[in-house]
Amino acid sequence: MPTRTRFTIWRTLATATVAILTALFLTPAAAHAAPPRESRPVYSYADAIRESVWVDTGLDGDGDGKTDRVAADIVRPAEPARQGRKVPVIMDASPYYSCCGRGNESQLKTYDASGHVVQMPLFYDNYFVPRGYAFVGVDLTGTNRSDGCVDVGGRSDIQSAKAVVDWLNGRARAYTSRTGGTPVRAGWTNGRTGMIGKSWDGTIANGVAATGVKGLKTIVPIAAISSWYDYYFAQGAPLYDGGPDELAGYVESDDAQAHCAAVRKKLADGSPRSGDWTPLWTERDYVKDAAKVRASVFVVHGMQDLNVRTKHFGQWWDALARHGVERKIWLSQTGHVDPFDYRRGAWVDTLHRWFDHELLGYDNGIDRAPMADIERHPDQWATSRAWPPLGTRATTLHPVSGTRAGVGTLGLRPAAGTETFTDDPKLSESDWAAHLTTSTPEKAGFLTAPLTRDLRLSGSSTVTVTATPSTTSAHLTAVLVDLGPDTIRDYADHAEGITTLTDRTCWGKSTAGDSACFKETKAKTATVDYTVFSRGWADLGHHASLGKGVPLTPGKKYTVTLDLAATDHVVPKGHRLALVVAGTDKDLIDPPSTKPTLTVALSGTHAKLPLVGGAAAFARATAGSAATAPAPGSLNGVRTPHTAQHIPAP
Repeated sequence: MPTRTRFTIWRTLATATVAILTALFLTPAAAHAAPPRESRPVYSYADAIRESVWVDTGLDGDGDGKTDRVAADIVRPAEPARQGRKVPVIMDASPYYSCCGRGNESQLKTYDASGHVVQMPLFYDNYFVPRGYAFVGVDLTGTNRSDGCVDVGGRSDIQSAKAVVDWLNGRARAYTSRTGGTPVRAGWTNGRTGMIGKSWDGTIANGVAATGVKGLKTIVPIAAISSWYDYYFAQGAPLYDGGPDELAGYVESDDAQAHCAAVRKKLADGSPRSGDWTPLWTERDYVKDAAKVRASVFVVHGMQDLNVRTKHFGQWWDALARHGVERKIWLSQTGHVDPFDYRRGAWVDTLHRWFDHELLGYDNGIDRAPMADIERHPDQWATSRAWPPLGTRATTLHPVSGTRAGVGTLGLRPAAGTETFTDDPKLSESDWAAHLTTSTPEKAGFLTAPLTRDLRLSGSSTVTVTATPSTTSAHLTAVLVDLGPDTIRDYADHAEGITTLTDRTCWGKSTAGDSACFKETKAKTATVDYTVFSRGWADLGHHASLGKGVPLTPGKKYTVTLDLAATDHVVPKGHRLALVVAGTDKDLIDPPSTKPTLTVALSGTHAKLPLVGGAAAFARATAGSAATAPAPGSLNGVRTPHTAQHIPAP
């Protein structure tokens, strides 16, 4: 069924249902009131039912001869059940509830003497339970109070949460204890479930949606992975010096540590550091299953996220679009940060309206609101009716040699010639951009003239490079740079664009053991001369196939196309758009086994950029300004970005 039709039918049914309930439960005078547009906090949070169940996944990941059970901690309003009414569910399935903490304040689940949850991390239960939702916090297999082993985005990880959705819809079994126990049914819910979560949690939401499970009506993936290969590699170039086996060990419970060595070995064996695509990665690629998605998807991502890099949301978004999935998106200037910590009031209001619409069926207009919210400057947001905007076209730009080596121009016309650079693993994109206007041996840069009007890029770019290496291995980086002064969020700071304050604001109801009050934040900013706003990396040895990298033949020409991170960026009038091609991007990819010099053939090198207005917009923005290179000099930017934490951080 087309998505728009699905919404129309659901609104119609919901309106009819509300009308019936109104007639049954309200006075004659109130029975003629309009259907509600917003859920209200009319239920007691202090008296909410808190219970735990263990859902049978049907899998035996730890090989003990018994199917694994995952723990699901539930907080739900008591009044609807007493009145014979059923409630929808908001669910966050996570490996972080006991090992690492959730949110900006690293909250953990806590329990009373009966084993019922006391503190549920984050604000979701505090805010939504009084409004007539149940909240369910699921421990992924191998973590906290669940059986099994962590398999890092694989079948068991996804089944951890899918089984709970099935149980909520009467299709799976659950029990009152981890071993044995009494069977328990979810008779209190209507089965309509929305999943939410940041990083690994949001990744699970993507993966469960990609199974097409019935009853999952919406997901809100925040800074989430869409394909685990792309978390560890960029077209064969290693992003981290570890693999999924190390990540499993990081989040496993003590029980899993003792019993899951075989699973960790399978993870290590299936993810060789060669960067080759293996069956392990196919299992953990959710993009390929986008056609199965029944749920609507509200994507949230920081455009400077260098942990879960923005390729993840870009390829997921594009795949969902091809299959007509109902979507919404928020893009911030931050790194790996939850919107609760950079746009709190607007986020809670928008999420409230989204869940009311998707899970309660309220016709509150959010499906007719602009599709995209984009942070243009710290705390300054713009909207787009569609994303990418209508009129966005992939526009091919060509590098051209200039009067100084490695400092050329960028335009619509192709050119011949070559540029040469030598990989220097000690340097990063910040070093290249800081010396864009200077001839340096480790990069080649190409700049437009100062723009005569704003130029907007919206979506995912590619850069095709034809290069001849001097050694048997080479890694390539391509970055897009906005060359001009600006004040931006300091995404390279340890907090990735925010500063945490001491004052607290409250979002929902509290109990003695679970406060709804959280520390406020503000934007952490930096004044810069340039902004790197999109990046891509590749191993030249994987030019022909991700399945198998090969040694390079020195002196032979190769062509590879780098996928750049999705973004939405406006290069303002007076600034220059620049493309840099170089080797190892320090701290963001690992260096190759050799230190190559690469000769780039400009006739076989180009960038395809998603320009709003296409080639005509580029021509207008560069008309009337001389395409000469600026004077050499050193420019200021954020500090060298790095990924000190090699986990999809909570």
